[in-house]
Amino acid sequence: MNQIAPAKAFTACPHDCPSTCALEVEVLGPSRIGRVRGAEENSYTAGVICAKVARYAERVHHPDRLLQPLQRVGAKGEGAWRPVTWDDALDLVAERFVQAEARHGSEAVWPYYYAGTMGLVQRDGIHRLRHAKRYSNQFDSICTNLAWTGFVAGTGKLAGVDPREMAVSDCVVIWGTNAVATQVNVMTHAVRARKERGAPIVVIDIYDNPTMHQADMALKLRPGTDGALACALMHVAFRDNTADRAYLARFADDAAGLEAHLASRDPAWAASITGLTVGEIEGLAALLGRTPRSYFRLGYGFSRQRNGAVAMHAALSVPTVFGHWQYEGGGAFHSNSGIWGFDKSLIEGHSFRDPAIRHLDQSRIGAVLTGDREALAGGPPVSAMLVQNTNPANVAPEQRLVRQGLMRDDLFVCVHEQFMTDTAKLADLVLPAATSMEYDDIYRGGGQSHVLFGPKVIDHPETVRTNHFVVEELAKRLGVADRPGFGLSERELIDDMLKRSGYRLLEALERERWEDRQPPFAEAHYLDGFGTRDGRFRFQADWIGMAAPNRPPLSMGLLGPVADLSSFPDHAALIEDADETHPFRLATPPARQFLNSSFAETKGSRQREGRPELRIHPEDAARLGLAADQRVRVGNARGDVVLPLRIDDGMKPGVLVHEGLWPNDAFENGEGINVLTGADPTAPFGGAAFHDNRVWLRPV
Repeated sequence: MNQIAPAKAFTACPHDCPSTCALEVEVLGPSRIGRVRGAEENSYTAGVICAKVARYAERVHHPDRLLQPLQRVGAKGEGAWRPVTWDDALDLVAERFVQAEARHGSEAVWPYYYAGTMGLVQRDGIHRLRHAKRYSNQFDSICTNLAWTGFVAGTGKLAGVDPREMAVSDCVVIWGTNAVATQVNVMTHAVRARKERGAPIVVIDIYDNPTMHQADMALKLRPGTDGALACALMHVAFRDNTADRAYLARFADDAAGLEAHLASRDPAWAASITGLTVGEIEGLAALLGRTPRSYFRLGYGFSRQRNGAVAMHAALSVPTVFGHWQYEGGGAFHSNSGIWGFDKSLIEGHSFRDPAIRHLDQSRIGAVLTGDREALAGGPPVSAMLVQNTNPANVAPEQRLVRQGLMRDDLFVCVHEQFMTDTAKLADLVLPAATSMEYDDIYRGGGQSHVLFGPKVIDHPETVRTNHFVVEELAKRLGVADRPGFGLSERELIDDMLKRSGYRLLEALERERWEDRQPPFAEAHYLDGFGTRDGRFRFQADWIGMAAPNRPPLSMGLLGPVADLSSFPDHAALIEDADETHPFRLATPPARQFLNSSFAETKGSRQREGRPELRIHPEDAARLGLAADQRVRVGNARGDVVLPLRIDDGMKPGVLVHEGLWPNDAFENGEGINVLTGADPTAPFGGAAFHDNRVWLRPV
């Protein structure tokens, strides 16, 4: 008997990854998918996706997926629930929001969200309810701020060279991102350059990870010292006359001032800070000096330090000094998030947005929920929350404070989720959420240039609802459903946004599946001038006055020790450096099989990752008398966690690494790695310094 081949559908990956891959999905029935593949026709995805998304059916059809609204019974965090109907659940949310507003005013309600889906309707529609009801705003600081601020400080625009140009480069520098694990498509194009052009791949990172293993030249430096390396590379360029002085005279602001600033920042100076050898630094500088078509792919990882904005600006300045921007396959790229020009005013409810409503820092949720007056901006306590698309009890800094706040008896928390996450376990009400395969939405790639329509591929379970549905139903119960933007379907909202933004309408996008918005060559390479007022690259960063993609509102002002930032590229000594009490530096990069806290619930991902571990260099282990697999306690003033030890000669002495994010209950004491992460604001505009922790280490 002939078997009927599965139907094939096209959609987009919704997850918080720069690739935003175009997907081909096997549809096995009205409510079931099979294998997921990368779309071969998409010139960036190029048929390649990460292993975790290839196994996406495992997540969509997981036996532990939430399928019923649940109300807490008993104490918070106890794990006792009773099923309720959707109507009763939504009535309860509305009732508790109204009560919170009656006691403390509308700002006592804080809708809290982030990037569990990157769909512009399902993710951002929560703002429409926020603004209509005058609930507290959220300052989105946790992920991109340090990197974006540092990049725009130089270019004036959050955009760069087409990432597909890596394939025609003569040297690809992958700086501060484990692309094999977190953005496999970068490697697709970089490896093509190596195969077809003999281009070396240079990787700059803090430990031997899968991307380091792909490197032809690997530079392993101490965490938080990237700015020093960048300065030494530019010092050599000026010293050896490989700096493109004609290019700098035309396109940069103060090359002479930069050269004078860098006079004392030679490879020996940088070696003492970074832990690299002088030879390694000189070798990379020589390679860059003789290779005009050098492409810098600058990641997020090295920016997640307290000096991250300065480090990003310094690394970005390197291809400018060498003049690499002039050539195909040369220049730099971090994100294309500045090219889209989307008008989301109807999706987000801009017409009723009030700038006087306070902003609460997303990264400081622990301080906010435990009543810190500064974190609360002098306003009322938060006493009701709707949480969508994020898992702060696991992913946010200062985890003990976050948990303490969520456990407050006077705080009502509704979590809309696909699984019983660490945050959902502490909620008063949990609502089951749809996956991206089960609704319509639109996506755009930060790491590439395509706008993609992600249509509904299968039906969601009967008892599950979309984010859009929850926002719409709460608007009805809270008396704002008559405001602009409410009462429309996802497709209607997408069509409105496309029309307002000057794009082709949804019908055309759905037919073509994606639209490539890559700027022309001269614009992407800034050959007509950079995005600054005078068209010149800024070596002298204006950290106080600059425009930024996500600058805090005036009510928050500047954040962190801005006065300690150098205007010229430098090593900013703002990191939590090791000291006698805390002799180690801890970084917490992502694990290959997880994406933030997503996929940590799937069997395939957990089996491949094995267990949460703490990596240490053999010399450090021997000095402390520690053995492989030994349980150790790692801690600082914020708390401590227990982990088994993995002795790894791919580490640098004095550096510890834990790859995550594992659920909190995967740890011995039920507390995750972000117990150790600080939430103090970073200069100049905030951001979480996840890889910047000084710690002590002891045997259990």
